[in-house]
Amino acid sequence: MKSSGNTILVTGGGSGIGAALAQRLAARGDTVIVAGRRREALEEAITGRERMHAMTLDIDHAAAIEDFAARLIAEHPALNAVIHNAGIMRFETLDARRDLSDAEATIATNLLGPIRLTNALIDHLVTKDDAAIVTVTSGLAYVPLVATPTYSATKAAIHSYTVSLREALEGRVEVIEIAPPAVRTDLTPGQKDREGYMPLDAFADEVMALLQGNPTPAEVLVERVRALRNAEADGAFDQRLKMINDFARAERERSGS
Repeated sequence: MKSSGNTILVTGGGSGIGAALAQRLAARGDTVIVAGRRREALEEAITGRERMHAMTLDIDHAAAIEDFAARLIAEHPALNAVIHNAGIMRFETLDARRDLSDAEATIATNLLGPIRLTNALIDHLVTKDDAAIVTVTSGLAYVPLVATPTYSATKAAIHSYTVSLREALEGRVEVIEIAPPAVRTDLTPGQKDREGYMPLDAFADEVMALLQGNPTPAEVLVERVRALRNAEADGAFDQRLKMINDFARAERERSGS
């Protein structure tokens, strides 16, 4: 991925990881379009920042994605990269019959959203030099959090989809995966204040440093996520499954959420 001079779409760019990365990319010299549902949050993310633009996007609906992609290409024909960051995380119980609306919404946003948007943009991206597709998965793609089973499953699926994209687009579009650890954001209630989670600025700074690598790594892994990414290879999956679930439970109890 070029170290500057890109035109990059960042979904879920109005807050959290998306906004933090988008602002850093713009500061280094990229043109960045942040997209999301909430116009107010998008405008706040770009206020006073050069080379940043905002476009609303309902990532849950196929027709809305097609319309968005057409408008995006028309307004920003230099687009050569997309960062699939939009996502939701819902707590669910698995030990009794339940309403599946949270699970279905999570699949629509976290899995179908990136698949549909990539499909809508791929014919454009393959025509661009230095094109890149970046997926944002999670350490939970490798070791699931039992309290958020569908979220963990969608991130595992996007990891697999990313591997397939990388092979299918080899030599034409660079495909990169960013797998965050638990980061202090508003992804779930109280998460922004959980002291045991990685501070957002520290995470974004480490990711940006890794993206500057030449070549850009296929997997962008900050140090704090490596224990999860390598759990099976290390022969420590069961241990780390217990560790991450005990840790997350204790953090939620500590923050009262």
